[in-house]
Amino acid sequence: MVADKVLEVLHNVASAVRRELDALEDWGLTPGHEGQYRHDVVADEVALGLLDDAGYGVLSEESGLHNGARDLVVVIDPVDGSTNASRGLPWWATSLCAVDSDGPLAAVVANQSSGVRYAAVRGAGATCDGQPIAPSECRELGEAVVAFSGYPTTYLGWGQYRSLGAAALDMCAVASGNIDAFVDCPADPLAPWDYLGALLVCQEAGAHVADLSGRDLVVRTLGPRRTPVAAATRELLGAVLDAGNQLV
Repeated sequence: MVADKVLEVLHNVASAVRRELDALEDWGLTPGHEGQYRHDVVADEVALGLLDDAGYGVLSEESGLHNGARDLVVVIDPVDGSTNASRGLPWWATSLCAVDSDGPLAAVVANQSSGVRYAAVRGAGATCDGQPIAPSECRELGEAVVAFSGYPTTYLGWGQYRSLGAAALDMCAVASGNIDAFVDCPADPLAPWDYLGALLVCQEAGAHVADLSGRDLVVRTLGPRRTPVAAATRELLGAVLDAGNQLV
């Protein structure tokens, strides 16, 4: 099956990134690359080589679009949660999503600090470390534990909140039931490499994801940014979307 082969490549890329970073001594900012850490650059170089060898195009946060005309483009954030990684906080990931003409096909979101891996294939469900996952059954915002990216300007009625610093892992936590919902607080803060891998994991697990402004979240070009919202149930998604509109 094509999707299974693609998924294998994505897993191999995530493993290669981890091996390369194991040898890295300096996790600080890279001179001459504003806002980029050394681990961002190293991880990107490793991933680009392997994905090009596999014949895939790449859309990367760190280096942009490569071979975008190819049938399959892998949208990648080599290190999602770069600041967490630089400070030794164990919540950062390599997020990969292979996108074809029908949308997201396969995804891997690997927590590179803990080794935990989320994976999904279109139409085949989602897993964490090989075991099927599902979201919680939370329907009420007042009972929900909500993860934020950014800082909310007002209380929106959540039960509890967390701000963990890596959107891909935050959304996967919704897919696996550890968190009930996820919302970005600023308008249009995230690019496709931040959320596409987790989007497929959420959808295949049974969670619900939407853009706060109702736009298509599936993008494989540079430029567009979105405000993704994820929730365990359709009812909770509606409540979070209603509340989130107060932030923009």
